[in-house]
Amino acid sequence: MTADQSAPEPEASLADEPEVRQALAEGDRASVAAVVAGHPSSPLAWTELADLADSEGRAIESFAFASVAADLAREQLVAGGWQSGDPVSWSDEPNRAYLRALDTQRRAAEALGLDDRAGRLADELAIADPEAPARIASEFTPTQLITIVSAHDSGTDETFDHATSVATHTGDPVAEPAAPDAAGED
Repeated sequence: MTADQSAPEPEASLADEPEVRQALAEGDRASVAAVVAGHPSSPLAWTELADLADSEGRAIESFAFASVAADLAREQLVAGGWQSGDPVSWSDEPNRAYLRALDTQRRAAEALGLDDRAGRLADELAIADPEAPARIASEFTPTQLITIVSAHDSGTDETFDHATSVATHTGDPVAEPAAPDAAGED
């Protein structure tokens, strides 16, 4: 390296949050909001809450939670020397909270009909890490929930789930299969 050359500056990165990862891993879907309340400045916790709302078809909440996650992540990145338009590497695991938040916010914007906003978010994500959209789609896109039999269903009822565009037919519950007895016979 010559005097005119300088070492490349390390990419900015989000702080690792092992206590948040642990709380999320030990909890269930119902405890995600409590993790956010316990760690309100955590982009990861807010991203998980946004993904949960998205998986339940709650686009407004998903958009709001993902917006908070992305804003908190940007604040952390800027504090580390990042500028808008700089790369944010998927390979650095803490950064995934920011990249996932952008994608969740994009999906919610699409669901809400905010097409221009969704396009800007898709561009921001692609600029941050061009491989991130494919990684998110394969690893983190939440599964849409489909209610097959509702708790209040006492007869036959046909419903349409708009979030997944699947018609479902509910009716008499199917009996559980009989478990084999100790001798292995039915």
